[in-house]
Amino acid sequence: MTNQKTVTAAKKQSSLEKLGGQRFIVLLVIIGLAIFFSVMSPNFRKYTTLVSILDYSYYIVLMSIGVTFPLITGGVDLSIGTGLICYSLVGGYLITFHNFPVWGGMLVTVLFGIAIGILNGTLVAIMEIPPFLVTLCTCMITRGLGSIIVGGFGITWPTGTQPGAWFRNIFKITVAPRKMLPIGIVWVLILVLIMSYVLKHTKIGRYTIAIGSNKEAARLSGVNVKAYHVTAYAISGLFAGLAAIAYSAVFSTVQPGTGAGFELEAIGGAIIGGVSASGGQGTVTGSLLGVFVICLLKTGLPFIGLQANWQQIITGLVLIGAVLIDVIKKRRGIE
Repeated sequence: MTNQKTVTAAKKQSSLEKLGGQRFIVLLVIIGLAIFFSVMSPNFRKYTTLVSILDYSYYIVLMSIGVTFPLITGGVDLSIGTGLICYSLVGGYLITFHNFPVWGGMLVTVLFGIAIGILNGTLVAIMEIPPFLVTLCTCMITRGLGSIIVGGFGITWPTGTQPGAWFRNIFKITVAPRKMLPIGIVWVLILVLIMSYVLKHTKIGRYTIAIGSNKEAARLSGVNVKAYHVTAYAISGLFAGLAAIAYSAVFSTVQPGTGAGFELEAIGGAIIGGVSASGGQGTVTGSLLGVFVICLLKTGLPFIGLQANWQQIITGLVLIGAVLIDVIKKRRGIE
């Protein structure tokens, strides 16, 4: 009887693995939501809606790619939302008031993100302070720091025919009057493929998963746990910096004091996509799919007349469902 149960469980696990597990379920949800909103509202089917969804998704997806790594270690990074705004404000400030070239401002934006990521990782991995507390503190620090640097005023990166406005074409180009081509999705998908490879086929990825699965076992097997733990947070900071560039390219003005809540959408997308809430498991492609569920809900629900409060409630319920799936998978031993 025991052997029969084991065989049955193995068959169930094999079937889920063939379908991509939770990622397959999330993909079906995306398709279902797209069909539902298209049927309920003809306006949702417009090309401009697709562009809006992609514009909104770029910076959330980039943050989600990065935060996947700390989440897999069993930690979290709450600083990426306000950090994104802070890095963008600093880069834009240097370009606007100190005549930095745009590429220089972009470089500073990314380096600033990496620096905050390394700070988070050092405090978590070496000082052994709980990641929730560390990243909550850096969340508040970056929110205040960005506002102080720009004096409380919004910052606009180069637009239109201004010198340096070329960087906006990285994410969206004009192909006809009032017709925009959202090429940013190509770069996002390339980064997803690169980081999927890093997570699956490099020491950084394997040791990140090992830390989240069993930190002590990883240490005893010879892994430099502290170094790779810091690296996970540095990756999160790197992608928060890249997300800041995407945000600056898509939106006309960056306002200080904003960004709180962006991290919840990125983290929520990762968990919906299959990153385990307890660490040790997850994929970058799953995080991508999870973010698109959130983006579809945020964009589509207003088309059927639901207010912002309902959007938050439904998104929260979807996230609870994802966590329940994670719990069930853990209990049944399904990866």
